[in-house]
Amino acid sequence: MLSAHSITAREPIPSAVTHTLESAGITFSLHASHSVDAQLRAHAIVLQHLNQQYLVVIPRHHILDLAKLNARTGGHWQALINSTQSPWLSHYSLEALPAIPTLFNIPCLYASELLSNSMTYIESGVVDLLIGLSPCALRTLFATAEAIECSQVVALQHPNHSPAAADAQGIEQAVIALTKRRIHKRLEETLEIPLLSSTAKKVLRLRTDPLADIDELAAIVETDPPLAAQVISWAASPYYAAPGKIRSVEDAITRVLGFDLVINLALGLSLGKNLALPTDKPQYCTPYWQQAIYTAALIEGLVRLMPAGKKPESGLAYLAGLLHNFGFALLAHVFPPHFSLVCRSIEANSHLSHSVVEYHLLGITREQMGAWLMQCWNIPDELVYALRYQDDPMYQGQHATYANLTCLAQLLLAQNNIGRIANNTIPDALYERLGLSPDKAQLALQRVLEAEQALRNLVAQFNQS
Repeated sequence: MLSAHSITAREPIPSAVTHTLESAGITFSLHASHSVDAQLRAHAIVLQHLNQQYLVVIPRHHILDLAKLNARTGGHWQALINSTQSPWLSHYSLEALPAIPTLFNIPCLYASELLSNSMTYIESGVVDLLIGLSPCALRTLFATAEAIECSQVVALQHPNHSPAAADAQGIEQAVIALTKRRIHKRLEETLEIPLLSSTAKKVLRLRTDPLADIDELAAIVETDPPLAAQVISWAASPYYAAPGKIRSVEDAITRVLGFDLVINLALGLSLGKNLALPTDKPQYCTPYWQQAIYTAALIEGLVRLMPAGKKPESGLAYLAGLLHNFGFALLAHVFPPHFSLVCRSIEANSHLSHSVVEYHLLGITREQMGAWLMQCWNIPDELVYALRYQDDPMYQGQHATYANLTCLAQLLLAQNNIGRIANNTIPDALYERLGLSPDKAQLALQRVLEAEQALRNLVAQFNQS
């Protein structure tokens, strides 16, 4: 049967799904996902331990507690990510994973809370089209499955949408709870955060000097040979298509990159090397520097298309993109015993933002950590707020333009499988606040995507340094 909210343009759903449900005598309805209460939706994920697999189904407003599941089952479960699941999906012509155990012929675990819904909605295998099941139909669907308590409700309020003033206290509480470290008078002493490099200190001083010139910047960069080599390579990259050969740092600044970009590039590179990148990461995670450079390049393009009255300082906006994920490395540095569980939990809870998962497990998020450290290092406030509120498309507070640009760039890239955001829908209000149209934003995105090889070459430079 079809509901009043059924989709006609994308019907029918995959025949394997229809056949499996009808063979079991399960009555179902079809619904457009936008018409369904999110609290009634289910999230399905395939987990694997050694050679054993489980289909796990929980409410979409829950987080799968891997630690609890591991303790209950004696396994060390890890999500199978798209590349592994794709043979199943392609075999049955599925675009999304339905919570139908008999379709895949593997054992199933489910959260008993699903049976208390007046209606539960699962993926149909077609994007934006859901299957509605009554409690009776759901019991039939899970007839051979096992109910297990392995998920918890997540808070409705997004952790990063709270005021930043309380971040230091939250970080302190997380450190005490998870590391047993003694808090010194200064939290950063407890965390043993590396000191800024001499290059970063010099660049920061130069940024605040209104009389600073290219000669001074070139002199600072040239005293750091790896940085000097990268600036020259950057300017010589096909991405900038500079005429002639780049022979010096000064040449790179004056002919290609400009003072503003180089000073922020130098600062971003210096800061980015202060913490070692974690070797562990979620399986589907775009590599750190690839994500950083694509985001920065897209922000650079978006700023060019903004109306003059709304344009921020382009170099700082670029720097926000380059360092937007800095808190990820900081989480690994501060909470190493817990970081692997964080990565595995992000994989298993693809329906939730990484920040919700991090807050649930640690009591703090990468955005909060990154912004706090930038404050400790006296980095400009524009960058602090860009990092802190980068995942809030409705943010309109202090230095909102920088946060909004970082948010928009990540959403646009996520829609093209660079990075992952649980909900990558872009609200019209975000475009409006930046003075951009969706068409203009797509134009900036297309320029970045067309320069993929050139950008990958820049990524390789960062990874080698």
